[in-house]
Order: sequence, then structure tokens, then C-alpha cells
Amino acid sequence: MKALFIGGTGKISTAITELAAKRGFELYLLNRGNRPSFVPEGVHVIQADIYNETDVCEKLKGMYFDVVADFIVFDVESLKRDIRLFSGKTSQYIFISSASAYQKPLSSPFITESTPLFNPFWEYSRNKIACEEYLMSEYRNHNFPITIVRPSHTYDNTEIPLAIHGKNGSYSVINRIKNGKKVIVHGDGNTLWTLTHNTDFAKAFVGLMGNSHAIGETVQITSDESLTWNQIYEIIGNALGVKPNIVHIPSDALAKASKDFLGGLLGDKAHSVIFDNTKIKRLVPEFTATTRFDQGVRIALDFIEKHPEYQREDKEFDIWTDKMIEVYEAMEQNIPQLS
Repeated sequence: MKALFIGGTGKISTAITELAAKRGFELYLLNRGNRPSFVPEGVHVIQADIYNETDVCEKLKGMYFDVVADFIVFDVESLKRDIRLFSGKTSQYIFISSASAYQKPLSSPFITESTPLFNPFWEYSRNKIACEEYLMSEYRNHNFPITIVRPSHTYDNTEIPLAIHGKNGSYSVINRIKNGKKVIVHGDGNTLWTLTHNTDFAKAFVGLMGNSHAIGETVQITSDESLTWNQIYEIIGNALGVKPNIVHIPSDALAKASKDFLGGLLGDKAHSVIFDNTKIKRLVPEFTATTRFDQGVRIALDFIEKHPEYQREDKEFDIWTDKMIEVYEAMEQNIPQLS
């Protein structure tokens, strides 16, 4: 199978690249070449910026791919560019959407591919919805061979999935837990969430590649493990050998602090979700997510410990966290009692 990945070295796509290479695919990555250490032996790299359409068109001249997957499309204009580049040049185009596109607030926590798409809280999600609608129109009207994939919270070895963190990722929160400092969890911490290791996601994704039954279909890919956010932080603490010192703060209050929390919490993590993976298991019968979070988090913590480049401190986030907790706990102390 001859495949082209646009990107191919990111949080989700690195594991897919590794698995596709291991299975002997003739694989090409089109990217800017910023992460050469993430490219397996035998994978071809076409160094280019996908936003330079003229250059990409020239570098792909005369090439046909069984599968094209673009991991860095976030708006309809980028999709239009891809359709110009790959119409008649691929048998399958895979678009990576997002489970955050599902209805918020949810009418039911049980999520299938037919759950409505609607997210007034997060522009990122609304853009993904618009992309899906445009692609479906291209499939119906012009037979452009699409497959839409919806991941939920997928993580790799370079970061720990968290409820609240700063711009530098998870390391600052890992340090806070390790050193007994207070950490923030939104709401009461009892909403259910699903975490998927990127190696599990890769198994399902690669199974969709070249799969004729996946053309024109939308498929969600997650693990079957549901955890509360309190459990997630307890599992991280267990892996670090400490009990996390959790402070619960309402999602609405946190959303006032940052537009990132507005989308990421009110538009996603604040809602209980339980994913029905029947469809992906029908399309890829061998798919089973096998990495429990308590296993995946230990692998990731070990990796981060051995790679200083992922130990990025975040003083701004630490200062904000301490201040937010101080303000919220002071407010709690002044709550009037009802006699």
C-alpha cells in the first residue's frame, strides 16, 4: 500500500507512522522536517510546507497514493486545498476530526457516530464540524473518497493527559503532584472521561487504511475504559508514589480565567462521555484497545523522566494555579451557612 501522511510526526500520527512502516507500507511523510528523530527507517520524507500549495503540487507531480491522511487540517479552506491537490490522485482521503464536535451539552453520555454535532463553546470543534460537512458534500456530489475519523483524548509518551494545564503541557502539574502541591480538577471530579493511548489508536487507524468499507463513513476511535477525573489524578499520583492534593473548582469559574478552558472544559472535558466503539470494531475486527491508563501513564512518566526536553516548567501557570486556589478557597470560607 502506498500512503501519504501530511504531518505524521505528531501526538496521534507518530504511532500510526510507526505501525504503518512496521507493516511494510510504502509510506511518505509530507512535512517541514522538524522532527526527523520521529521518522522510522524506510519512511520517505517529502520536505515541504502544505500551506505552500504550488511547491507541494510540484513535489507530488505524477504521484498516486492509495491513501492520503492529513493530520493538520483544521478549517475548510485547508480542506479545499487538499481536494485540489488530491482529487483523482488517491483512493482514500482520511480526515481527522474530533469527538469534541459532539453535541454540547450532551443529551446522552452514550456516544455513537450518530450523536449530533454541535459545540457552541469551542471554535476548534465548530471548524471540525464545518470540515466534516464540506467533506460529506464532496463525497456525495463529486465522489471524493473520504473517511472521517473522530478521536477523543488521545495521548502519547511525551505528555500526561490532564484536566487543567498551562501552555507548556503536563510537566508543571506532574511536579506539583510529586511535590505535594495542590492541583486543580474541574467540577467535582466525578464526570466520566475516556483516554486512549496513541498506539491503540494507531491499530484502528491503520485498519481503516485501504479499507473499502470505510469510504464515505465516519468512525470514532477510543478505548473502552471510562474513568472519572478524580480517578485519573489518583492513577497519576499512584504512578508517582504520592496522593494528589486535589482542589475542585467549578468549570464555569475556570472558563472565566482563559478562553482555552472555555473550549476545553465547557466544550469538552466537563461532560461525561461513554463511547460506543461498535462501528470501528466492525470495520477493523482485530481492533482492541489494550493499554489501560494505569499502564500508559507509567510508560509516559518513565519516558518524560528520561527525556529532559519534555520537562518544560511553566512558572506562569504555577503562579496562576496558586492564585486561583487561594481565591477560591477564600471564597469557600466565606460561604454563608444556612441554619
